Amino acid sequence: MDKQNLTEEIFAEFLGSMFLVIAAISSMILFTAVFEAPKSIAIIANALAVAFVLCALIEIFGTVSGAHFNPVVTMVMMFEKKTGALKAALFIVFQFAGGIAGAILSHLMFLGEVGALLSVSDNIRNQYVFFGEIFGTFILILAILLLVKTRSNKISVIVGLLVGGMLMSTSSTMFANPQVTVARMFTNTAAGIRPPDGLIFIIMQIIGAFLAYGIYRFIFTKNLNKSEGK
Repeated sequence: MDKQNLTEEIFAEFLGSMFLVIAAISSMILFTAVFEAPKSIAIIANALAVAFVLCALIEIFGTVSGAHFNPVVTMVMMFEKKTGALKAALFIVFQFAGGIAGAILSHLMFLGEVGALLSVSDNIRNQYVFFGEIFGTFILILAILLLVKTRSNKISVIVGLLVGGMLMSTSSTMFANPQVTVARMFTNTAAGIRPPDGLIFIIMQIIGAFLAYGIYRFIFTKNLNKSEGK
């Protein structure tokens, strides 16, 4: 394993995860606490911000690390043998670290509104909202697997549009990412989620990822292999 390349890859994952969380948290702070917009407007702004930023981040870091920024994406890429176990573990560690850094920097930008660099969220997200994380993570992982399999050159745009759209159409507002979920446990703003609910979100995300991977392996790879003449 080339140490220089590995350093570049894990730093790309750290930065990408950090800026993804900044987009997710800061846009909510800006619209709810600064602009005093209704939460409905803030969620639309949040969806657009995350979609735009995610699209750009995939373009920036895609050729460096694959632009995972998400532990469940790294997990399925490891299952597909596109990422080794050691690299996957390092990616996941730096994704979580980047997410926490993103939460801190978001609070720093709006310190007058939030009052602390980190705080434990008490924002309740429970009951039927949990199912939204299965659906959101399922379609995200399935889309990424199929786009990578077919060597699409539009991954950044499609994933950005998908995430932005699903954020506005799922009961959970589609976290679909364990590192983002953990980072949002530490913001006591409209973007936050209290830790017990966040842990259930992560379980739902893992379930959604496994369902997507199972369907991909048992249904879609057969058709794709036939179309490729394998």
